[in-house]
Amino acid sequence: MSTNTIQKILNIKNTPVIYRNLSYDEIFEHEMRNKETVLTNLGAMAVDTGIFTGRSPKDKFFVKEASSEQNIWWGKINQPISEKTFNILLERCQEYLSGKPLYVFDGYVGARKETRMSLRVITEKAWQHHFCTNMFIRPTPEELEIFGEPEFTIINASGYKALDWKELGLNSEVFIIFHLERKIAIIGGTEYGGEMKKGIFSVMNYYKPLEGILTMHCSANMDREKGDTALFFGLSGTGKTTLSTDPKRPLIGDDEHGWDDEGIWNLEGGCYAKCINLNPDDEPQIYAAIKRNALLENVVVKEDGIVDFSDASKTENTRVSYPIFHIENRVDSGIGPHPSNIIFLTCDAFGVLPPVARLTTEQAMYHFLSGYTAKVAGTERGITEPVATFSACFGAAFMTLHPTKYAKLLGEKINKHKVRAWLVNTGWAGGPYGIGKRMPIKLTRSILDGIFDGSLDHDDYTYDPIMNLHIPNRLHDYDKSILHPWESWSDKKAYEEQRLKLAKMFIENFKQYTDQGPEFDYSAYGPKV
Repeated sequence: MSTNTIQKILNIKNTPVIYRNLSYDEIFEHEMRNKETVLTNLGAMAVDTGIFTGRSPKDKFFVKEASSEQNIWWGKINQPISEKTFNILLERCQEYLSGKPLYVFDGYVGARKETRMSLRVITEKAWQHHFCTNMFIRPTPEELEIFGEPEFTIINASGYKALDWKELGLNSEVFIIFHLERKIAIIGGTEYGGEMKKGIFSVMNYYKPLEGILTMHCSANMDREKGDTALFFGLSGTGKTTLSTDPKRPLIGDDEHGWDDEGIWNLEGGCYAKCINLNPDDEPQIYAAIKRNALLENVVVKEDGIVDFSDASKTENTRVSYPIFHIENRVDSGIGPHPSNIIFLTCDAFGVLPPVARLTTEQAMYHFLSGYTAKVAGTERGITEPVATFSACFGAAFMTLHPTKYAKLLGEKINKHKVRAWLVNTGWAGGPYGIGKRMPIKLTRSILDGIFDGSLDHDDYTYDPIMNLHIPNRLHDYDKSILHPWESWSDKKAYEEQRLKLAKMFIENFKQYTDQGPEFDYSAYGPKV
């Protein structure tokens, strides 16, 4: 790649200084010279991303253009913007970056060579280059030599703000805009690194499913001896990262995966873990990964360089990015065979769902579309009882097509590859939050062992007609009263009322999908009242 190529992309008249695919040691030198980061006692670098310490979903747009208009799931998540506004902002980003030293990352999204997407990210800061080097798949020297023109480009002009945002039809001076026909994204007004990571996930969620490849917001691991793969879906707080980290099962990836005709592959080359209250006892692999070449975001660092993971004064959303090779127990290739098991994790604070239930293909599609978990009382001001949260495909914020498109693909792949599906509740039993108790991690681990070793492959199940679930009567040495939620409640009437309440929430949420036609109406496979 020549400087002229970047000049052409950015329409820059002044010849910029280009730093392309720097080594980690070179990145370290640039960050220190530019005074962008500080060195911590753990060896990792730390950066503050300014006032934006999380994604800005209200500022994410897709250009409304002929090639993609009929495919995109338009609404609050995927907001339309005009070609005119995009062109104005693209030109301004080009002008803003003109004459600045620029950092260029060329790499890939997707571990499988046959189905991956080549990517170029142009940034103005070395730490942003560091983030991309951690999170995306790093090319070999030979691949970099013949890289050519990328399939998608991000131009990150994070320091530019659109002060005339109202006239441009934006929601603020911040913008994250994707042009799917021209295969370019522009970012302005926010430094948060996650906009690049999740932005490309949204792009992959557009292109790949149209090719019959399912892209998923999930973690994946693989049995060390048998080689069977498991997928873990779950919203924040359900235990997705913790439970997919298993000493007996090497990690394929912790957040984003593709599923094609050959099997499972990690979209990323790194991990982006939450850090709040991180400690080596609860999350030893993540803690050990925070060393030289890792990049901490918005974590409090004291004057002596000591990291304070318990301090949330900047944000609760403290993060660390690191290359996946920092995890010792991993699958080096980032590739696994077709999954044997799919696990939908939910943290049910109503105390209604069982610790585990076996799902049919249609039930799996229903719960995939529902994407249920619950916030607990006391976590937010004004919440006095559990609040149901539904997020389509366990990641609605990143779904570019209508959720039923992903559910249909999931169902087809489950049937074709004879995959077993399970609903696992890591929430409360014996009563709702404040009365019952949280499921012991030991029980959940035992359930996963039962799924993986075949202990739950029997016909001794009880049917719950309200939640429409088949629940095992036995697992290892556990008494069935632990497996049956209604037996763990002392107040049976209160349980029936709570179960009916949650069932109605599922039904009400699912009404949004029944307008897609009878072939997409999976409501018969969910709760019934």
